[in-house]
Amino acid sequence: MGKKKAGLATFTVERQRGLIEPAHPHISIVRQCELLELSRSSYYYEPCPESAENLALMRLIDEQYLETPFYGSRRMTAYLQAEGHLVNHKRIERLLRLMGLEALYQKPRTSIPNKEHIVYPYLLRNVAIERVSQVWSTDITYVPMQRGFLYLTAVIDWCHRYDGGRYVLSWRLSNSMDGSFCREALLEALEWYGTPEIFNTDQGAQFTSPQFTSILLSKNIAISMDGRGRALDNVFCERLWRSVKYECLYLRVLETASEVREALTWYFDLHNHRKPHQALDYKTPKTVFENGGQLILLK
Repeated sequence: MGKKKAGLATFTVERQRGLIEPAHPHISIVRQCELLELSRSSYYYEPCPESAENLALMRLIDEQYLETPFYGSRRMTAYLQAEGHLVNHKRIERLLRLMGLEALYQKPRTSIPNKEHIVYPYLLRNVAIERVSQVWSTDITYVPMQRGFLYLTAVIDWCHRYDGGRYVLSWRLSNSMDGSFCREALLEALEWYGTPEIFNTDQGAQFTSPQFTSILLSKNIAISMDGRGRALDNVFCERLWRSVKYECLYLRVLETASEVREALTWYFDLHNHRKPHQALDYKTPKTVFENGGQLILLK
């Protein structure tokens, strides 16, 4: 991970809580919370972990979602019931929401956007992706563990519209969906690889927030957001998540965040630098990326 510039780091509530020193001889907990801009209720709050049964269901949901991302809560409920699990629609709907999963299908715009969040138009319709740093993209996925779960985000360069093998510029893990880990991944990619012409995301709150979009606007990067009901707009990230899970996460028994981080560090190094991709004429993403995204010159 790259060294961060002073003042750019952002902290999750969990990290802020970790900075509190209850036994500090001079600064009270109240004052420490004020200095960290952390509410006392957030400091004293102890989240209730999901039951082992719910964690097992979430693992099954995650695996099935990779196969059928068009399953909504009712179809997912029917699938689990057919597998012998005594679940109802409301329970599965809550777990899907907790996992950050939503069915991919054409649907009307029924939600009211946050008045403080600007939704930018989709800029990639009929656009040929011909070079590196023309388009970057990001997304979030659910990461199951034995006794809990995390969220993973990554920034990728599209560099060539082949079916796989896109270069992963940066990634971050988090135990919450508060958005700071998405900003950290973005800042690292910008620090190490410069600026893209277009940055594409979905309309998730982590990406429409002013804290995220202001970083892009400050560097004159055009912002593109997937239109509602456009299931294939961010398909390249979805393919990456499928590879990460079937080639790394599902092959291991991961019990802690550090074990997940170690496994992902190994996998992304493999993906970028050592794994030849059929879609890239058996070159690595790093080789194609450093060649400007062109395959023909490498033959």
